[in-house]
Amino acid sequence: MKKFRMTRARRRTLYGLLFLSPFLIGFLMFFAMPLIRTIFYSFNEVSVGETTGGMQFAPNGVKNYVDLFTTEVTTKAGTMLELFVNQNVNMLISVPLITVFALFMALLANRKFKGRALVRMIFFLPIILGLAVVTDMLTMTTGSDTVQSSGGLFSESIVSVLLNNYTGIPVRVLNPIMQYVDNIFELISQAGVQTLIYLTALQSISPSLYEVARIEGATTYETFWKVTIPSIIHIVMFVVVYTVVEQFLQSQIAEEVYSFAFEQNKIGVGSALSVVYIINVMAILGIVLLIFRKAVKRYE
Repeated sequence: MKKFRMTRARRRTLYGLLFLSPFLIGFLMFFAMPLIRTIFYSFNEVSVGETTGGMQFAPNGVKNYVDLFTTEVTTKAGTMLELFVNQNVNMLISVPLITVFALFMALLANRKFKGRALVRMIFFLPIILGLAVVTDMLTMTTGSDTVQSSGGLFSESIVSVLLNNYTGIPVRVLNPIMQYVDNIFELISQAGVQTLIYLTALQSISPSLYEVARIEGATTYETFWKVTIPSIIHIVMFVVVYTVVEQFLQSQIAEEVYSFAFEQNKIGVGSALSVVYIINVMAILGIVLLIFRKAVKRYE
């Protein structure tokens, strides 16, 4: 019999499969099977048996998908098409904002200065305790409810008028950005995990690369684009993908799925919404990966 040899390539493949095995098992058990059931439910009218109990299925083709965008409305009396358009527009604005803000905060937290540990603790306090706890603490400290009100730094102020009149930025694009500036604590909370990921990536960059850049006379701006960004470009891509998924998980679409399935007892329509929701997320992620693949190849 031919003796089996464990080559380096086979060993790396085996280690990779062992590393991925918990994810693969969890994916098959807790995601793949529910996804298959959801797709099956979306092509059926699902009801509960009056006598025998349990779930009963009556195939109705694509009726659930048609009703989803023709007759069904959201809990806020809007159409599903408007819901998806608004969510995608909000995601296209919020993801770059959160990604850049997290990188900016990671760069600040990575600098060496006195009291750095205290500053990091204060910054990550909303993430550890939760946004609601910090908001309640600020309300009790200031003795006012203005922190919890809808008004913010730019609400009904001259700044919003000037930005709209002199920059030419459409109001539809400007309003979500202003809302994030108004809700600065919520922005910090949403960028917390991304900041930690960036901070870990920045600390893994070899200091010798920065020393070479200083010897060559590179400015801080040039060092950032020639050393920092190429070293963490893969992490930037991971952060963007993570943020896209997180934004969709926290969107109103997820709430509508729950409402259809468990409050309105329209399991078929809710399942159809889930399928369209997943397709929309995968399309956005595909576009993101296509864009970043060119950027990653550029810096390799």
